[in-house]
Amino acid sequence: MRFDLTGGVVCLGETMVVLVPAEPGPVRAARTWTRAVGGAESNVAIHLARLGLRSRWVGAVGDDAFGGAVLDFVRGAGVDVSGVRVDPSRPTGLYVKEADAAGSPVRYYRRGSAASALGPDALDRVALDDVRLLHVSGITAALSDSCLDLLREALFRPRRHLVSFDLNWRPALWPGRDPSVLLELADAADVVLAGADEAEAVWGTGDPAKLRALLPRPASLVVKQGERGATLVEGDEFTYQQALRVDVVEPVGAGDGFAAGYLAAHLAGLAPARRLRAGHLQAAASLLTSEDVGEPLPPEVTGPLLDADPPTWAAAHLRRLG
Repeated sequence: MRFDLTGGVVCLGETMVVLVPAEPGPVRAARTWTRAVGGAESNVAIHLARLGLRSRWVGAVGDDAFGGAVLDFVRGAGVDVSGVRVDPSRPTGLYVKEADAAGSPVRYYRRGSAASALGPDALDRVALDDVRLLHVSGITAALSDSCLDLLREALFRPRRHLVSFDLNWRPALWPGRDPSVLLELADAADVVLAGADEAEAVWGTGDPAKLRALLPRPASLVVKQGERGATLVEGDEFTYQQALRVDVVEPVGAGDGFAAGYLAAHLAGLAPARRLRAGHLQAAASLLTSEDVGEPLPPEVTGPLLDADPPTWAAAHLRRLG
C-alpha cells in the first residue's frame, strides 16, 4: 500500500526513547532491555514515509545519547528531521513499557524534557509552503504552557494546508492542567481522530453522532471503535468500516498507524470506506509487533484487501509470521 502524492506532511510533537524488557516476567525483575524509539507524531511520520509520502517530524531532543538515537532512528526511517531542535540543557524524554497483548503499562519520564520547552517559534523552523497537511495531537497540549501555545498557533493561524488533530488522551499527563482545552483545539482542525473510549473519558461520549454535535467545524471526524471498527463522519454522512481480525502482539502504536493510513488515503482522495480500510491495514502492522511502528504489510496483502468485497474483508485474519 503506497500513495504517490505531491506535497508533504509535517508531524509536530515529542518523541522519546522507549525501554522494553527483553525477557518475560515482571519489569522489576528484568535484567536486560531493548531500546526503541516512540512518539505519536513521529510514529505517524514514519508510517507516512513508508506509505510513500514526503514526511517531516518537528520536535526537540536533548543533546545526549538518547537524543542522537531518536534522530538516527527517525531519519533512518526516511523522515526529514531538519526541523528538530537539539536542546543543550534539557534531556530527551524516556518511557518504559511492558509488552502485553491486553494492554501495555507505560511509565513516562518526560517532565522537563527538551520537547516540553517547545513553543510557537517551532513553526518558524520549518517551511510550510509545500505542506499539504500538518499533524498534531493532544499529547503536546499537556506538556507545558508553551507547548499549548504552539498548538494554538498551529491550529488558529491562517493557513493554506490542512491540519489533523489526534486526541491521544494520556490522563497521566493532565494532573493540574485543564483538559477542556482539547475540545477547543479539536474543533479548529480539519480532520479529527479520536478513540471512542478516550472521547468518552474526555468529552463524555464516544458516540459518533454526539461527537459531531460537539465538534461541528472539522470537515472529517474519525471515531476509532477499537477492535470493532471505525466510523467516519463528514457532514451528515456516516461511514462505518469493520476492523480486521489481527493476532495482537501488543496494541501500543496501532492508533498512530491507523492515523497515518487514514490520512494518506484522505490526501489521495479515496472514498470514505477505503480511507478507513487504509487506516485499519496500517494499524495491523503495529498490532503484529511489540514495537510502536511495525514493518509494513506486504503489497500482496494490502492491495487485495483495500479493494476487497465486504465478505472477503470480514473473513480476513492477519497473523504474525515467524
